[in-house]
Amino acid sequence: MPPLPGLSYRWLLNEFPNFIPTDGRHFVSQTTGNLYIARTNASDLGNYSCLATSHMDFSTKSVFSKFAQLNLAAEDTRLFAPSIKARFPAETYALVGQQVTLECFAFGNPVPQIKWRKVDGSLSPQWATAEPTLQIPSVSFEDEGTYECEAENSKGRDTVQGRIIVQAQPEWLKVISDMEADIGSNLRWGCAAAGKPRPTVRWLRNGEPLASQSRVEVLAGDLRFSKLSLEDSGMYQCVAENKHGTIYASAELAVQALAPDFRLNPVKRLIPAARGGEVAIPCQPRAAPKAVVLWSKGTEILVNSSRVTVTPDGTLIIRNISRSDEGKYTCFAENFMGKANSTGILSVRDATKITLAPSSADINLGDSLTLQCHASHDPTMDLTFIWTLDDFPIDLDKPGGHYRRASAKETVGDLTILNAQLRHGGKYTCMAQTVVDSASKEATVLVRGPPGPPGGVVVRNIGDTTVQLSWSRGFDNHSPIAKYTLQARTPPAGKWKQVRTNPANIEGNAETAQVLGLTPWMDYEFRVLASNILGTGEPSGPSSKIRTKEAAPSVAPSGLSGGGGAPGELIVNWTPMSREYQNGDGFGYLLSFRRQGSGRWQTARVPGAHTQHFVYSNDSVRPYTPFEVKIRSYNRRGEGPESLTALVYSAEEEPRVAPTKVWAKGVSSSEMNVTWEPVQQDMNGILLGYELRYWKAGDKEAAADRVRTAGLDTSARVTGLHPNTKYHVTVRAYNRAGTGPASPSADATTMKPPPQRPPGNISWTFSSSSLSIKWDPVVPLRNESAVTGYKMLYQNDLHPTPTLHLTSRNWIDIAVPEDISHALVQIRTTGPGGDGTPAEVHIVRNGGTSMMVENSAISPAPHPGTILSSLMVILVLAGYLEL
Repeated sequence: MPPLPGLSYRWLLNEFPNFIPTDGRHFVSQTTGNLYIARTNASDLGNYSCLATSHMDFSTKSVFSKFAQLNLAAEDTRLFAPSIKARFPAETYALVGQQVTLECFAFGNPVPQIKWRKVDGSLSPQWATAEPTLQIPSVSFEDEGTYECEAENSKGRDTVQGRIIVQAQPEWLKVISDMEADIGSNLRWGCAAAGKPRPTVRWLRNGEPLASQSRVEVLAGDLRFSKLSLEDSGMYQCVAENKHGTIYASAELAVQALAPDFRLNPVKRLIPAARGGEVAIPCQPRAAPKAVVLWSKGTEILVNSSRVTVTPDGTLIIRNISRSDEGKYTCFAENFMGKANSTGILSVRDATKITLAPSSADINLGDSLTLQCHASHDPTMDLTFIWTLDDFPIDLDKPGGHYRRASAKETVGDLTILNAQLRHGGKYTCMAQTVVDSASKEATVLVRGPPGPPGGVVVRNIGDTTVQLSWSRGFDNHSPIAKYTLQARTPPAGKWKQVRTNPANIEGNAETAQVLGLTPWMDYEFRVLASNILGTGEPSGPSSKIRTKEAAPSVAPSGLSGGGGAPGELIVNWTPMSREYQNGDGFGYLLSFRRQGSGRWQTARVPGAHTQHFVYSNDSVRPYTPFEVKIRSYNRRGEGPESLTALVYSAEEEPRVAPTKVWAKGVSSSEMNVTWEPVQQDMNGILLGYELRYWKAGDKEAAADRVRTAGLDTSARVTGLHPNTKYHVTVRAYNRAGTGPASPSADATTMKPPPQRPPGNISWTFSSSSLSIKWDPVVPLRNESAVTGYKMLYQNDLHPTPTLHLTSRNWIDIAVPEDISHALVQIRTTGPGGDGTPAEVHIVRNGGTSMMVENSAISPAPHPGTILSSLMVILVLAGYLEL
């Protein structure tokens, strides 16, 4: 029984919403609503209720069944073979596009596994499932067939089979359409429909069934009329139906009876024709039934002759026209409904002739060519030229095209071909045409160029470094092929490169050659290029991808080095070999090493192409011992050549000796100098320098700051210290393994900080060649270091580079050029604690102009300021203004 549409089932255990899970042991049939349990156990005890839900349009409704109790007398642990209990029907019918669901579930212990297969075909991978249901979302005729469900466990198997039969509603393949037909004529109408089962076809006229009669024959989808009459007019329907549905196709048949009428299609009033040519004059009046036609010239009735023919459809044809054929021509049409006539005048004109025909030509790729074509014609008519290439019209107005009209004269139709390509070769036809006739001439253009691409590249006799390549000849493009070039690349991203071949030079008549110098165990694609005297053509398509055979490595690894590591270790490094040098699978490295001066080599096998180091660990290895090391690679085809021997040192250990005679002294408020006696180089490693550790008195050594020397210097200056502070300092030697023992600590105290107040009340006096500057002396506070002198930076407008002047007094005289107009000066204290805060001033020779100057580096550019007396300046100091 198929599932009811819009209805689904679920089961719950004991209470809502404890629904039974969908797993391999439980199954709820959506066809019957039954709950199946493949093998029961204690967890299945309880009360069960079925929840049925209907989904109708936009509403959903659910209902619960009464609870039913499940009791287990005793748990049965016996194993038994599968037995299918939920079976799908032996035959399942479905319409194309519908969803089909087959259900299959079996009892058994262990719980059986479900498998589906299509007996008479292959099951679509998207439907392949181990679930109890097989679902086909949109069934098609290809899905029709026999399906099998197999349930299997360790004790046996059970199967069930059923057939899906796919059918379809009728569907039109051919329909009728509205028709107008002449009275007395014959008509055949037809329609066709597909479906399964095959649809039956019947006919209706004006809604009534239509059967065969004296003039009407009904044969399934064919409807045939003989000698149509007016009563045959009406609305007809073709009906196709099977058990799944009915479809209709409708059309109207209009049977007409008309006297001949030329109003819609009269004979053309003026009929031009070329002398010596041919003219066809149609006579097509509207008439039903078809009219009988006669033609006359003037009063003479025309009959068929060697030059004059009246065709069955009433057309008058006159051949080999002369001036005597000019005149009035009348078409007479008649049927049983009446008669009519229509007249036209034939006018004979001069024939069109080609006076200069195009000539065949032979050109090279890229050349330009003009094909000549001149014509004469009747001067009363317009002349046009039409060119074709191999009977296809040439578009002369195409932007960027290769064709141009060579002349604007009406009787000259020359064609110019610019930058000719191979596709421009072929048969050119020039047609000179008027409204009454045309004339044409042909010429052949041959375009020679480089060869076309060879074809059919095949690789044979694949070796480790050679292959045999064969190909078929491409087009020579009218110039003999002189030679071939072979190229190869390593996919997917390799570039095409020319390869060595045997023979080295491949002649144009060859179709095979051997490729040399390939890399073993490498993927390749090959292509072939042909060349002639005009150049090299397009390459062939790539061959199928091949891989050369394996061979032993032919190149030794490089980049042999090493060092470092933990005590007792020898670390050896090298550059991994890229894919192109591996030559085969199973790639790795063979390492040989020995202590320098020793006679016996030790070896190590290191698998893996990407491996790039090896660690030899042995407690007997002494620190920083030189080893001779060499390396080769291997694969499953053999071993490669050995590298040159390199010298590699075992791991270093920290220095064992501490520096001595460490001495430290504060040299400013933020710096101290430290000196020591160097340690001797030991056998543990290469001494790289010294590490200084320093910390404030009262702090723990663990909080010490560190600074390292970059070489083997035995002194260092430590900066960034706090002023007037006592420091402890130790020195240690270090190498790549780490730092050695600490020296005894030394102490140093930094100086008090320099005075923070800058020099004040600065004044100056200019003479012709000197400048005298004085200021108030700076008196240090108790927590500041003594002032031992002053530093002055001087910069004038002629020499932008500042000069430094030192003095122990609070004034200074300096020589200056007579032509300077202004200068910048910076003055600060100096003493044991370092340099103090600077004062900066801008001084001017004349006018007494004083400037504000930023408390930063001296700048040669003056800043605009305020005019005051000649001996006054504005001082911009660290946060205050003084006059």
